[in-house]
Amino acid sequence: MLTLIPLPAFTDNYIWVLHDGRHAIAVDPGDPAPLIAFLDANRLALTALLITHHHRDHTGGNTLLHQRYGCAIYAPENPSIPAVSHPLHGGDSVALAQPEVRFEVLATPGHTLDHLSYAGHGFLFCGDTVFGCGCGKLFEGSAAMMAASLDAILALPDATRVCCAHEYTLSNIDFAKTLDGGNPALLERERQDRARRSRNQPTLPSTLALEKATNPFLRFHDPDMTAFAARYLNRPHPDPAEVFGAIRAAKDAWDG
Repeated sequence: MLTLIPLPAFTDNYIWVLHDGRHAIAVDPGDPAPLIAFLDANRLALTALLITHHHRDHTGGNTLLHQRYGCAIYAPENPSIPAVSHPLHGGDSVALAQPEVRFEVLATPGHTLDHLSYAGHGFLFCGDTVFGCGCGKLFEGSAAMMAASLDAILALPDATRVCCAHEYTLSNIDFAKTLDGGNPALLERERQDRARRSRNQPTLPSTLALEKATNPFLRFHDPDMTAFAARYLNRPHPDPAEVFGAIRAAKDAWDG
């Protein structure tokens, strides 16, 4: 049986750990210290890292962890990512014996051009592509590129557990309410997630079904989001990528 653990790191990152009681993999360990402490406390052997993109808060632990554990490091093929043993592209797969896991690799550019996500065993490790009720900023890619990446994620089963790399959910809910404040699913999510954070519990993982119901960035095909984008852009009938782009622009302006 596989156990999923979100390890807090820095101020709002999560390092995701998936283990079978003896062997573990970790996703995006920007800070190696909390991961090492967890592995040592639970007597787990780290066999592999999965890296979603090149930002330092996702890759900063690579070298030390490889030196300490000899773990394989799966990552986008990008020379700026340290200690990579297995460079990957969208359409590849990752199969390990310990723990026994297999993940399909999705190309999800937008936040960065090299961004990958990993889907398998009912989990999606999506880095900074999707957040709880939000999505990553477009530092390198275009709105059309990110919309295509989100379409690939939307094709996964609704029960998929969405494992994001940051605890941004409450702030994202505050923004979502400016577009969709009458959405009962969103208001119920806010109630539950505020209660979780008041107990210092993570709001993640969520499910793809919940994101489809509450996350405006995954609802860019919906008529109400299309109507918002038409008003925001001051022109009728925007296409889905333009709808996504309008939502992203409105969030960027809201963030200040």
